[in-house]
Amino acid sequence: MAPDHRAPRRPGRIARDAARLLAAAGLALDAYVHARLAGRYDGVTATIGQGMLFRVEAALAALAALLVLVWRRPGGDTFAWLVATGGLALLLLYTYVDVGAPGPLPDMYEPHWSADKKLAALGQAVAVLATVFLLLTRTRGPRRDRR
Repeated sequence: MAPDHRAPRRPGRIARDAARLLAAAGLALDAYVHARLAGRYDGVTATIGQGMLFRVEAALAALAALLVLVWRRPGGDTFAWLVATGGLALLLLYTYVDVGAPGPLPDMYEPHWSADKKLAALGQAVAVLATVFLLLTRTRGPRRDRR
């Protein structure tokens, strides 16, 4: 049996990999819930329908989950943080504040915490925390000499 010359994984690397998995799982859960519910909200419309907004959220969350897992760059982590944070902020806003129908958006006020809303909020919150960890613990690669 040949000796294994690979370097052992550092604890920081393991924590970052775990954070990537948590962020992707949270975003995937968010994408699933929004995609599944989009059809129910097609009737809530203004210029833009709430069902369409749910589909956009699902697509953005799915893309962010892929970027966090595959691309592994600060830009992807930042995009994932923006999607998760924005989604959670809007979910909380439309749960606790009746903002009406601002501009082309429909009135999405829904003060009740359904099981689906709780799942989406959980996924978004996990993704926010995991991406914050990724952004704060980012290591820089070796510096290249510029001549």
